[in-house]
Amino acid sequence: MHSDASESQPKIRFDVLTLFPGIFSGFLAESILRRVQDQGLIQVALHNFRQHAALPHRACDDTPYGGGGGMVLKPEPVFAAVEELLAPGPGPAPSQETPVILLTPQGRLFTQQIAVELSELSRMVLICGRYEGVDERIRQALVTDEISIGDYVLGGGEVAAMVIIEAVCRQVPGVLGFPLGHLQDSHAPHMDGLLEGPHYTRPAEYRGMGIPEVLVSGHHAKVQQWRREQSLLRTARRRPDLLSKANLGESDRKFLQRQGFALAP
Repeated sequence: MHSDASESQPKIRFDVLTLFPGIFSGFLAESILRRVQDQGLIQVALHNFRQHAALPHRACDDTPYGGGGGMVLKPEPVFAAVEELLAPGPGPAPSQETPVILLTPQGRLFTQQIAVELSELSRMVLICGRYEGVDERIRQALVTDEISIGDYVLGGGEVAAMVIIEAVCRQVPGVLGFPLGHLQDSHAPHMDGLLEGPHYTRPAEYRGMGIPEVLVSGHHAKVQQWRREQSLLRTARRRPDLLSKANLGESDRKFLQRQGFALAP
């Protein structure tokens, strides 16, 4: 039901090109992703580009010129699928800003900032690579952006597409129950490049472990200060590399120095 056009215009539409649409079944049918699709906030349309491959076998891959191991995705079915998607006709009209994104370990590294940027679009096309890679002519003449979710190699781009869909969706107004929740996530611009600090919930004591008294003090300013300090500490301990790029104020720097962390000038 998630690959049909929605009657109402979604805030953002993801067109996903994949040889294995079944991989997305559980991901799209559960939790927040299921709810926001039912509400019409987002739309995820799955397209098996094997349908655009030539009969009788509908082969989408072939051996590479020049030899070598692995198989390479052929250009014809991918070109045909994307061109059909972006052609004028029924459904959401593509614009000049509709990116065609290839999920590949050779792409730019996906970050929270890129998720924020993509959430400002109304539509995007995600191409899930497979096998050894894609024919280079797909990159040259069809793809407008290449994204990697990390410096490692997967069997295909489907998992990467799921990561991008979920990260982008969190930025769409109305998706999260707490409207400002995405602003307090680790790596969010509102967090100044820091990691999010610790959280606690009921019970107040569990197996001899309590919670910080400041969280039940009712003093909003002190709670905010504690959270900022905990965010600074967690970042310094777990990801010190982020501090050099973080937006730190003078009070932040003095706090970290009192805790024994040396900061670059």
